[in-house]
Amino acid sequence: MGRFTEETEEHAIFRESVRGFIRKEVDPFFRDWEEQGAVTRDLWRKAGSAGLLCPQVPEAYGGPGCSFKYNTMVIEEFTGKGFIGPVNNFSVHSDVCAGYLLSYGTEEQKKTWLPKMVSGETVCAIAMTEPGTGSDLQAVKTRAKQAGDHFVINGSKTFISNGQLADLVIVVAKTGNEDGAAGVSLILVESEREGFERGRNLDKIGHHSADTSELFFSDVKVPLSNLLGSEGSGFGALMSELPQERLTIAVASIGAAQHAFDITRMYMQERKAFGKPIIKFQANSHKMADLKADLSVGWAFVDQCIKQHERGELTPADASIAKLWCSELQGKLVDQCLQFFGGYGFMKEYEISRLFNDARVQRIYGGTSEIMRELISRYL
Repeated sequence: MGRFTEETEEHAIFRESVRGFIRKEVDPFFRDWEEQGAVTRDLWRKAGSAGLLCPQVPEAYGGPGCSFKYNTMVIEEFTGKGFIGPVNNFSVHSDVCAGYLLSYGTEEQKKTWLPKMVSGETVCAIAMTEPGTGSDLQAVKTRAKQAGDHFVINGSKTFISNGQLADLVIVVAKTGNEDGAAGVSLILVESEREGFERGRNLDKIGHHSADTSELFFSDVKVPLSNLLGSEGSGFGALMSELPQERLTIAVASIGAAQHAFDITRMYMQERKAFGKPIIKFQANSHKMADLKADLSVGWAFVDQCIKQHERGELTPADASIAKLWCSELQGKLVDQCLQFFGGYGFMKEYEISRLFNDARVQRIYGGTSEIMRELISRYL
């Protein structure tokens, strides 16, 4: 069983299937993917066959029609083994992109794309961030001008998860001339469209097995039917879907933090100094006790948020609190855990060094910690 409450026998069966998939299809190849800068395309198809992609998609669109808890179990199991890079890209596809299609897609769009996303035949990305625009989504410069029965898209995006492998990209673009949020729309762009280009796979300090790219749009023509939702409604859609994205980041952060804690505890029980395990020194054990307490609080709050989300009651404030608390905890915890490893923690051959690097971006993407504090403060 996982660390979330009220799990049924069906949950346990699914959780064990995820663990089996990780043992067979992820663990033996993870180091190779870290060196290559991306997972193989074959992993996406295997994940689809195993039912790990888009579990919340209804049967009418080729999915199993599970509750969102199944999505979080995939994240928890991957991060619980230290594989946060690949599952974060899976999460963008399953928990973010699929959510936009389910909430705002036409019947034709859902029937066209969701079955392929469930199977892993189609990999999806969402292109929000631009070179000069981070958390301020109202300031996007990418434009989609209507020309007859098409949109013509020009602009560029950066830091796009799944950018190297994506077959379908949800592009955030301005379709109107209004300033601010007005005029922001979401448009589906297939990767084979003329004028669409992928830039380099960005060289990051962590998440090396998760491809992250620049994307360029030069007079890319797409039919008006590729509009996702109504024209000018994009910013509202982004605001309504971001709480779910932030919740999944919280799940990934707390899962990865727990894994770092677990491997550190084992190391401290084995590593001896002055004739006894280093965990027996009070200064060390008390620091671990503090981390254990923080983890317990984090798990409980995220569990509460998942239940609220499944009831349609998760507020933007609570999602922001979960993302802020868990990502900040992950950063603090891996830093302290690396310290317990001493000089070995600074060696790349030790897993804790990778977990340290992987943790850093969690406080940035999905809305920085500073933005989370700003959002929370609005509900005081």
